[in-house]
Amino acid sequence: MSVICIGEVLWDLFANDRHVGGTSLNVAAHARRAGDDVYLVSAVGDDPLGREMLTRIAELGLNTRCITTVPGVPTGTVDVTLTDGQPDYVINRPAAYDQPSLSATQLQALADSRPSYIYFSTLAQSSARVRETTRRLLQVCPAAMRCYDVNLRKDNDDMDLVAELLADATVVKLNDGELRDIAQALDLPATDVAAFCAALAGRYGLHSVCVTLGADGCALWRDGEIATVPGRPVVVADAVGAGDAFCAILMRGLVAADRPLVQIADRANRLGAYVASHRGAVPAWPLDLIAE
Repeated sequence: MSVICIGEVLWDLFANDRHVGGTSLNVAAHARRAGDDVYLVSAVGDDPLGREMLTRIAELGLNTRCITTVPGVPTGTVDVTLTDGQPDYVINRPAAYDQPSLSATQLQALADSRPSYIYFSTLAQSSARVRETTRRLLQVCPAAMRCYDVNLRKDNDDMDLVAELLADATVVKLNDGELRDIAQALDLPATDVAAFCAALAGRYGLHSVCVTLGADGCALWRDGEIATVPGRPVVVADAVGAGDAFCAILMRGLVAADRPLVQIADRANRLGAYVASHRGAVPAWPLDLIAE
């Protein structure tokens, strides 16, 4: 299948090293490794970190044709602090990924790719430029499924924006903490995952809703059916990007309407757990990890 990912490309800055990251880049990298055709729409600065980022993106097997180089704005960075492998983020802005640009020719080429999915998440969509570019993509790719990966961050949790993005989506992924926040803001059931998923899907016309539950696995709802799949125990080295890896495999599974929910969720769990047990958001992983 083919996927367009629009949003952040940035550097995750740890105490002693740095890794490429950003939700859209992470999802794109994992989807490409899984065999998908992937188009990444973002921007980097005209600076050393931006040039290194373009090289690293190419090394991940992704093309850079839709990644703009923006003079005078730094390549995105996030300061990451780990506590028992769980990350806390300080997001540094302004950042170049807030200023993507697509020409009419590029937009038509993306439409001609007939994408199975357009992927987006909350952080980058808080930029008016990203939001407008996303709307243009949705207009020219009306048949694509729209995967909204909520990914709320401190100081980037505007519920009016979340509601707007939910209305653009057909598939939504969120975690249990985000479930509580959204349930409170939108007056939805908060204590029963199945009831929440059904209510959210009913309000926004969603095809599928997936709630990740940390070590307890995930719950996947589709067309009134729900499956809860336990987590895969691992020693967490660095949970950055685990949810993005999960989402890349979730999208692949949901393309096939007749694929059992348990199978879809279990494969996504496998990859998410593997990434959490390794350093960096996009470690190399064995392809048999997602095999049937």
